[in-house]
Amino acid sequence: MLYIWDIEKIIRNTLQEHNLPINYEFNNDLPTPMNFNVSTNTIKFHYLQINGYLSKIKLKETDEDLVKIILYHEIGYYLTFRKHKHDLKTLMYGEEEEIAALQSEIETNAWEYGRALVPEQLVESYDKVRELDSVLIEGLSSPHN
Repeated sequence: MLYIWDIEKIIRNTLQEHNLPINYEFNNDLPTPMNFNVSTNTIKFHYLQINGYLSKIKLKETDEDLVKIILYHEIGYYLTFRKHKHDLKTLMYGEEEEIAALQSEIETNAWEYGRALVPEQLVESYDKVRELDSVLIEGLSSPHN
């Protein structure tokens, strides 16, 4: 099991390695393992959700490397919002179809931009986590788990 300080160290070291000016903090109210808040430029994480997520990933990677994979996806959101000035009003006030299309575009970009930073030895696992992600997230919030 990874503790808050373990995850903070992974995040801090990865952000420093890529010279990224992103804040980070733990938040035990998050419904997902990690998220990026564009308005505060902060990656938030819920260490229990992360550990639950890691227990569902059946890949031959260390827990630390799996946290990095999750983190690279969140960094992908940061890069997406830096490279594309999305009209965030669409997310707040748009029609359902507009919102869904923009969310899909942002999600796709986040995975792609995050992948560009992933160390070569983790790319295959990153791609597998991408394939499994929506199922794993839904499984975490399921009342049967």
